Amino acid sequence: MKVNWFDVAVASGLTAAGCAAVYGLTVRALRRAIAERQQAADRQLNALATTVKALQWRVAEFGAQETPRAQASEAEAPARAAENPAGEESEPLKPETLAAVSAAATAFLGRRARVRSVRSLPVAPEAVGAWAQQGRMIVQTSHNLRPRR
Repeated sequence: MKVNWFDVAVASGLTAAGCAAVYGLTVRALRRAIAERQQAADRQLNALATTVKALQWRVAEFGAQETPRAQASEAEAPARAAENPAGEESEPLKPETLAAVSAAATAFLGRRARVRSVRSLPVAPEAVGAWAQQGRMIVQTSHNLRPRR
């Protein structure tokens, strides 16, 4: 069998041209897909930024609404301290904290939420019982991602 070198060169050239065309079309399609994904990400980022700005505005609005209530609650603090059966003294929360809690509840529920009561829990080590610490330790150690062998 005799090999015609001209036919081999033409076949090699056509193969190389086909590979180059496929490569070029693939790169073009990938660039187009990347550009579309980038545009979609930009749209989502802009929507998220708009939502964050709206929530910031609502937090500021709630803070302005809660300020008179917070001042009234500060005036009622001695009466509430007398009602506390355990004798624990809890200081009133800041209006910004109340506004943030209200905004978080509203954002979570998807509609305006009215927060009726918020209180701060004690964080002193002597306020935490040994049983509670042991229970938390058991729960936290039960969340191992890899089982022991």
